[in-house]
Amino acid sequence: MTSSSVVDKPPVRRVAIFGGTHGNELSGVFLVKHWQENGAEIQRTGMEVKPFLTNPRAVKKCTRYIDCDLNRVFDPDNLGRTVVEDIPYEVRRAQEINQIFGPKGSDDAYDLIFDLHNTTSNMGGTLILENSRDDFTIQMFHYIKNALAPEHCPVLLIEHPSLKYATTRSVAKHPVGVEVGPQPQGVVRADTLDKMRKIVKHGLDFVQLFNEGKEFPPCTIEVFKIMEKVDYPKNKNDEVIAIIHPKLQDQDWQPLNNGDPLFLTLDGEVIAYKGDCTVYPTFINEAAYYEKKQAFVKTVKMKLTAKHIRSSVLDQNAS
Repeated sequence: MTSSSVVDKPPVRRVAIFGGTHGNELSGVFLVKHWQENGAEIQRTGMEVKPFLTNPRAVKKCTRYIDCDLNRVFDPDNLGRTVVEDIPYEVRRAQEINQIFGPKGSDDAYDLIFDLHNTTSNMGGTLILENSRDDFTIQMFHYIKNALAPEHCPVLLIEHPSLKYATTRSVAKHPVGVEVGPQPQGVVRADTLDKMRKIVKHGLDFVQLFNEGKEFPPCTIEVFKIMEKVDYPKNKNDEVIAIIHPKLQDQDWQPLNNGDPLFLTLDGEVIAYKGDCTVYPTFINEAAYYEKKQAFVKTVKMKLTAKHIRSSVLDQNAS
């Protein structure tokens, strides 16, 4: 009899690696194009790993998107929209991606998608989690964090009652965001690319071990749970009138307390943080988020525990 404390999970057989969801975030673009030509590095026994360029038009123009943000349109309304001539390119592309790798929320959807992103913020190699109850992905993140130690590998939990992201990777049963920075838009840095490459390698290694029957006992990881987006101070014309304070710049994941400086006006006035608890800002001064009216996001630290898991395949040699 199997122990009731062990949760059997189906094996992970179909994996995709997305690059170019934003066409000017070049680490993922370079890696995916390389792996499309020479994929030996990402292949693992017992599973299919498909590198895929998600927004080729934006990649060609080296711009974030053509008509709208591809990483925000994987909601039922957009995925179900009637295709007409003036439909935004990214909405049409989302429907194509959903057909290939989904349908989202169905048994036929891909098991796992790594979606590779860069940020201009000083976030290091960050893993993005969408579901706090996804034992498989939490176990994977625990494995990746240990493999990268002592290098810091923060986990951002974007589960929120009102902030809905509808990400490209959400098509998969287990969506994994990989966010590596700082790197300017339209630039590829060797150190940033290498960090991203290692995260993907360790993630794929975990999947192979899981599929081969290795059991992963209960584990706990620290995550930064998103609480609120904070906009720049604006004037009546909706123009930014204060910039990120030097003491906050590049301080992603560091504690922010009541009275700490947030913004600085060009007249020299300091605008301080007002809050009754410590928060941990991230995506600080992200270039792509000026249009989204976001100077940074506030997070709080919390712990997540994953159950003891193993693959439900009885004959481990069947594959």
